[in-house]
Amino acid sequence: MTAPSIAVPAPERATPTAPHRAPESLNERLTAVSTLMDDRLALAALAVAVNTAVSVPDVGPVGLADAVCVPTAVQPYRPPVDLYPTPVAAVLQRARARLERDGWCRGATVDQDGARCLYGALRAEAASTAELHDALAVLLETIHRHFPDEETVPGFNDGRYGPRVVFRVLDQAADLAHARDL
Repeated sequence: MTAPSIAVPAPERATPTAPHRAPESLNERLTAVSTLMDDRLALAALAVAVNTAVSVPDVGPVGLADAVCVPTAVQPYRPPVDLYPTPVAAVLQRARARLERDGWCRGATVDQDGARCLYGALRAEAASTAELHDALAVLLETIHRHFPDEETVPGFNDGRYGPRVVFRVLDQAADLAHARDL
């Protein structure tokens, strides 16, 4: 069984027009381009009008703190929480905090800007010579675990190109000193 056929009207054909002739003189060409550009500009103006007709809800002023993020290096100094009750671990932790606050350097115990090397930070934070020697011993042991070829704490410090590894080694040394109850 077949479906009945539906009569579909034939599409209307455009009536033949005279062939389009290209403008020949300069004035005719300029007039044609000007008309074309006027049409395009009118269409663009309409698009702008439509796009700007959408109402935007009123938004309050944006706070400066919401728009500006300050890098970590510029954040105000906050003293660390004393995590370690043992004296040598506390010295190592305070030395790390001093390096974060005053800056880390290499090639000098203290540079002209006040930045310190590992030894300089430990010496500034240790309450006694015995505490300094114990902190240096634990730190050197921690350094040997990761860098077996390093012979001294100043040699290790001067071989680094940034404080990230120095901070990590100080953290590990503080953990080790606390585990040993030093």
